[in-house]
Amino acid sequence: MRIVVTGGTGFLGERVVRRLLETRQEDEQITVTTRSLQGRDPWAGYVERVQAFAGDRLSLGRAFAGADVVVHAIQFPNHPVEDPARGRTYAETDGRGTEVAARTARRMGVRRFVYLSDAGAGQGRPQPWFQAKDRAEAAIRHSGMEYSLLRPSWVYGPRDRSMNRFVAFCRYLPVVPVIGDGRNRAHPIYVEDVARCVVECVRRRDAQGETLDLGGPEGLSMDQIQHTLQRVLGKRRPLLHQPIWLSKLLAGLLQVLPRPILSPAAVDFILQEVELDPKPAMEYFGFGFRSLEAGLRDYLRAGEAVI
Repeated sequence: MRIVVTGGTGFLGERVVRRLLETRQEDEQITVTTRSLQGRDPWAGYVERVQAFAGDRLSLGRAFAGADVVVHAIQFPNHPVEDPARGRTYAETDGRGTEVAARTARRMGVRRFVYLSDAGAGQGRPQPWFQAKDRAEAAIRHSGMEYSLLRPSWVYGPRDRSMNRFVAFCRYLPVVPVIGDGRNRAHPIYVEDVARCVVECVRRRDAQGETLDLGGPEGLSMDQIQHTLQRVLGKRRPLLHQPIWLSKLLAGLLQVLPRPILSPAAVDFILQEVELDPKPAMEYFGFGFRSLEAGLRDYLRAGEAVI
């Protein structure tokens, strides 16, 4: 079986590939798409790398040729800060890009398409990231391929750019800045649990037409998340709550930088709340998702908090 992982060099895609390699079956060939073949190869030659670009049917066609399963985990660089001038937006990458990928995969004879969507998709929400995910999911559903749609909440782990920023704040700053009043809630889920779910969807015969929310077993406020992180790190730092308007003002000023860490729209993305129930997914896959504290201890003790 030939498995292609788009976005396989990214935070989530790389962990999916590692899980595939760790549990590799005898007949499996694993291919990763990447924007540049000159970049790092974290798999030391054990994985085929093919150059392909989001939304480009020719390069995706070459990558998908002979594939049985596609795992679509593409995310635009510097997410969630969009860069319209370079086409790095939700509409272009998640929306149109996934539509092109689904059509191309179908044309190349791909049997199954596993898509990393987002918690809150499918609810008709007006935000551009949800609209893009809804477009993507609709294209996959209507493609005629077998599919699995996974909707993870806040995914954290080695190399993520959100939780690890708070790790750095906690380690090196006297206070930890938090946007808003700290009451917005999320279900953080460990990247290893998400990768395990993806690999299950790749291999399980019954993983057809599934749409599942993925989230940690606890619904936590941002303040609770910060307190859990500090407990794991053995640090105590006061939380500095910033008014939303001030955060958006500062984010607007950052747009002059070549790679800004925040934008006004990204502030809204960070503050969004999506209530979900992870129990159906845990029952379907047959294993429990780790608590935030357990996930943090797993990778922070190993010294893997790398942004």
